[in-house]
Amino acid sequence: MDGPGTMKKSSPEKQQQPPAAPSEVTGPDCEVTVRQLNELLANSSGFYSLPTQHFNEVYPRIYVGNAFVGQNLMRLQKLGVTHILNAAEGNSFMHVNTNAEFYAGSGIAYHGIQANDKPQFNLSNYFEEAAEFIDKALAHHNGKGKVYVHCREGYSRSPTIVIAYLMLRRNMDARVAVATVRMKREIGPNDGFLRQLCQLNGKLAKEGKLNGVMPVMVAKLKAK
Repeated sequence: MDGPGTMKKSSPEKQQQPPAAPSEVTGPDCEVTVRQLNELLANSSGFYSLPTQHFNEVYPRIYVGNAFVGQNLMRLQKLGVTHILNAAEGNSFMHVNTNAEFYAGSGIAYHGIQANDKPQFNLSNYFEEAAEFIDKALAHHNGKGKVYVHCREGYSRSPTIVIAYLMLRRNMDARVAVATVRMKREIGPNDGFLRQLCQLNGKLAKEGKLNGVMPVMVAKLKAK
């Protein structure tokens, strides 16, 4: 599940200080590992922070957040959200029971993915359709659309979807995409999802679809 149940250490601590200064790396290559991605997500003690906000704008006009805001039509409209992607569609406790009908009349377009936050769940099956939806959202209103991508806590499923989008449509190496989102929000995709992002990175790198080797800013996000 998103939230405390997915913490990769038994005693998560919330990070009170801003992230450490980012450092330079080069990329891409085909050999991005789960360990490398986890190092970007955790602090120097190996702890993973829970989100401190309901939502964060992690990339221009792309918000990642929790179900509380995802189900609050007034809040979404105040933010100017035009599209919403529920990466945890379903009616169990670990899912968020919304659909297109829930947003009828609000002017917000909806897309749902019935994903489980389990390492064995193949979220990569949905990477392309989610990227297509996010692309359409951002192109809305002559390029002024805004998309809210959420799951239950905005911690594992929804950030994974946005990271995959940044790789598929913004040609980011997995490490850069993870750091881009993590600099704006505390996240912790499960290791199965991270492995799927590593596999996507290898595929895109071999196809020449990632940015060439160049200095990029990524956050180590180590607590000092």
